[in-house]
Amino acid sequence: MTGHRRRRILSLLAWVGGIVLLAAGGARGATTSVPVLSATGVVDSVLAGYLADGIARAQSSGAPAVVIRINTPGGSLDATRTIVSAELESTIPTIVWVAPAGGRAASAGTFITLAASLAYMAPGTNIGAASPVDSSGNDIPGTLGEKVRNDAIANIRSIAETRGRNVDWAVSTVQDARSSAASEAVSVHAVDGIAGSLDEVAAAANGKTLTLAGRHVTVDLAGASFDEAPMNPLQALLHLLSDPNIAFVLFLIGSYGLIFELAHPNFVTGILGAIALILAFIGFGSLPLNLAGLLLVGLAILLFVLELTVTSHGLLTVGGIICLVLGASALYTEPGSPTGPDVSVALPLLLVTTLTTAGFMALVVWAAVQARREMPSPGTVQPGLPIGAGGVVRRPLEPRGSVYAAGEEWSALSVDGATVARGTPVTIVGADGLTVVVAPASSATSAAADAVDMEGSVSPDGPTLPYEQPVGRAGSSARISRTP
Repeated sequence: MTGHRRRRILSLLAWVGGIVLLAAGGARGATTSVPVLSATGVVDSVLAGYLADGIARAQSSGAPAVVIRINTPGGSLDATRTIVSAELESTIPTIVWVAPAGGRAASAGTFITLAASLAYMAPGTNIGAASPVDSSGNDIPGTLGEKVRNDAIANIRSIAETRGRNVDWAVSTVQDARSSAASEAVSVHAVDGIAGSLDEVAAAANGKTLTLAGRHVTVDLAGASFDEAPMNPLQALLHLLSDPNIAFVLFLIGSYGLIFELAHPNFVTGILGAIALILAFIGFGSLPLNLAGLLLVGLAILLFVLELTVTSHGLLTVGGIICLVLGASALYTEPGSPTGPDVSVALPLLLVTTLTTAGFMALVVWAAVQARREMPSPGTVQPGLPIGAGGVVRRPLEPRGSVYAAGEEWSALSVDGATVARGTPVTIVGADGLTVVVAPASSATSAAADAVDMEGSVSPDGPTLPYEQPVGRAGSSARISRTP
């Protein structure tokens, strides 16, 4: 019994030991996976939270390093400081890779790249241009300008010194707006090398010894795999709003939706338009918005609305198109901080929106002109309502009231000034402006015949005024009058 109990205990220990070894093996396998975080577009609070959380998760999972693939025009100073702090405090290597070819690490991207444990650039990329300017793109004058410039210089100097990078070059990106291509950045020791792919990044970084959080760490990426760690859907949506083109399109869609709601109330377009405008202004909050440009775009939309109600023969539309182009071109200013993005509405998008709006407004103007041409002249009835058309009295004719004819309700006048009760069948025998002249169906034929070729018209008081009414085919008419 004692031997049996001993065997059971040994078997249990072996089973537990196997579980522990498997867990340890799984943990070691997990450390060979390197998360790749994507920092593209404008640097905003959403991107800062995503990168800071990604670095923290990589540390807690025991990853050998974390890669930040960056391509940005710049962004918020507060968001930049959050990202830089996460990089400097990381206990695992943070590797920034400026990619793809043609990408850039401008403004805020310069600070983020210099703060990395290791920094590499793809061929054809550039880095720098971090000078502080005001919202108009000019140097900030006076004491304020000196304070902003000195703070930015001190910040980037501290980062460069901490990471052992070229301090003079780093300061020149703020002081002189210096920007360097990948090869120059490597030659001046601003970054650690050129890498055209993640595999080249791993090969270049592997084996390097770094000082992280006061201890020496050797980068071990031998056999490591790279796993993309994208934003969650909500983060991706909110970050997408900071795209200057997306924000511009949302503003136009929202404005047009509200205009359509005012013209044809239906709640749907109004609600969708309001949501689009809110999302647009969320995006504008992360961008160097130019109020003058926004007002020009708003004026363009106002002119388009007036075109629908004012006879301008297209002049308001032309003015609106000009304001739209000028406003969109000036919608964003130069960055207002050393990390601010240098953005604008893309020229292809500007051309597409301008041509689309111009085509739509041209159609509206053409339809309005056609409608005005088809409006009846005084003394005629609307097209599609000829003499002889039947109807029914809706509001008693005393002698004025209304009749229902041809699917619509019309102001009406009895031909002889007599009272006609509601529900009485009538026949149209003429018109007085936009008022139809009717007679009870039983006497309509004789009333029309007596009126032909006679001068005068119908009025409730008896005086005669001439009026004309199309008869039969389009273009033929008869002058109808009636004297009580």
